[in-house]
Amino acid sequence: MADKRDYYEVLGLQKGASDDEIKKAFRKMAMKYHPDKNPGDKNAEEKFKEINEAYAVLSDPEKKEKYDRFGHAGVDPNSGFGGAGGFGGFGGFGGFEDIFDMFGGAFGGFGGGRNNSRRNGPRKGSDLQKAVTIEFEEAAFGTKKQIRISKLVKCKTCGGTGAAPGTSKKKCPKCGGTGEIRTSQRTPLGTFQSVSPCPDCNGTGEINESPCRDCGGSGRIKDNVTISVNIPAGVDNESVIPIKGQGEPGINGGPDGDLYIVINVKPHKLFERRGQDLWLEIPITFDQAALGDDIIVPTLEEKVSYKVPAGTQPGTVFRLKGKGIKSVRSSRKGDLYVKVTLEVPTKLSSKQKKAIATMAKTVTSECYHKKSSFLDSIKEFFS
Repeated sequence: MADKRDYYEVLGLQKGASDDEIKKAFRKMAMKYHPDKNPGDKNAEEKFKEINEAYAVLSDPEKKEKYDRFGHAGVDPNSGFGGAGGFGGFGGFGGFEDIFDMFGGAFGGFGGGRNNSRRNGPRKGSDLQKAVTIEFEEAAFGTKKQIRISKLVKCKTCGGTGAAPGTSKKKCPKCGGTGEIRTSQRTPLGTFQSVSPCPDCNGTGEINESPCRDCGGSGRIKDNVTISVNIPAGVDNESVIPIKGQGEPGINGGPDGDLYIVINVKPHKLFERRGQDLWLEIPITFDQAALGDDIIVPTLEEKVSYKVPAGTQPGTVFRLKGKGIKSVRSSRKGDLYVKVTLEVPTKLSSKQKKAIATMAKTVTSECYHKKSSFLDSIKEFFS
């Protein structure tokens, strides 16, 4: 136990942290080191196990109190006090767990009964995650998808009870339906009661004499399910859409888990997305840049005409307001930014080359603002 890290340190907390602080820290750390986010990373896998172990103790009031008083020894079922002067000399004590269970049965302080009933009471089903890839336009305007997922579902034959049709589970005769067995034990400290899960019903309080043949008594079977998913306009890569109750069935009457749809968006051939804004590059010719021209600009919804002013320089960016992507949380739309690039002709006939040479004699360096300034700077540099 000496090589184990302090459970509070594992979750990045100080001793005495509240239940809410413990829960928030666990969620944050578990998400960071979850195996699905770190495939093949053994270090992350070990940390994930360590985080779960720490949370299993600190989220349980009884175990947390033992841990706060005695450290790791207080929650290790294999620990005990050895030596003639310790508790290990008294027959019947297997370590701290047995001692505290006995005190719990006698005084209602640390007993395992409440913990057993919580473990075997109604529990929420497992949450599931499914990645869905959609087109760029589907992300912009929203869409509806039918997805197929393999998951545990409630057995239709028994209705999720686990008992064969026409039968039902019976109250466990050994524990009387409590799911607990209490035993008294005399020790040098007095007579104490210990509480343990009933071995006949595994702590559930019920016996299933006629288990359902289809699900084997579990009440759940594996099946392929088709689910309709409404994807709102404006989603982006790694957007998450929760669908309540579409996870796996609850246990012992607990609520069903939830399904989380993680969105992947295919890139577009023309547009680049930056938040709610779109960016587009459009090549223009020398004469369009020099003289100005009306050009056609594509948007996600339509084609629009835009007047490029005379003297437009390469790299100039124009904004078309409201031509971007709608926000998921509001009706506001982003903008479309158009960057113009100058395309230089590469295939010229002799006649075309002569025409450009003639133009070059007429359009001298004085017509170019940047070139003229640059030439003046060179003259000044060498003078």
